[in-house]
Amino acid sequence: MNIKAIYPGTFDPITLGHSDIARRAAKLFNKVIIAVAANPAKTPLFPLEERVELTKTALADVSNIEVCGFDNLLANFATRAQAQVIVRGLRAVSDFEYEFQLAGMNRTLMPEIETIFLTPATQYTYISSSLIKEIARLGGPIHEFVHPKVLDAISKKMR
Repeated sequence: MNIKAIYPGTFDPITLGHSDIARRAAKLFNKVIIAVAANPAKTPLFPLEERVELTKTALADVSNIEVCGFDNLLANFATRAQAQVIVRGLRAVSDFEYEFQLAGMNRTLMPEIETIFLTPATQYTYISSSLIKEIARLGGPIHEFVHPKVLDAISKKMR
């Protein structure tokens, strides 16, 4: 079967945890679209275009991954992309309730598209973009949690 999956998120910035989920998905599906959401409600550190570029850089070595930005309803984006699966990452039990609610809503909006949950490698279960940004703002080391190009971009933003 030729299955296309979408892994949506704000990716502000993309972390090694996000990359791990994307790489796991790329082993399961023929094509994975990393859908970087504009999501201005979250007041992102990086503009959409830069988040897309950083995500492309972090995953450039995976041939069946495509990265693109979107600024509309995920249901509309997924339908236009002709995706059969939405991939969501679960780091901890605390993520489950929110993700379960999202999956239910997405199933209502797009009954033909399945949602699957993937968990990252153990060393990435506590990493979040929010934590990375907070550590960086306070001058802490983040090199263990992000791609080197992402580290450079965050360092420039924090100066």
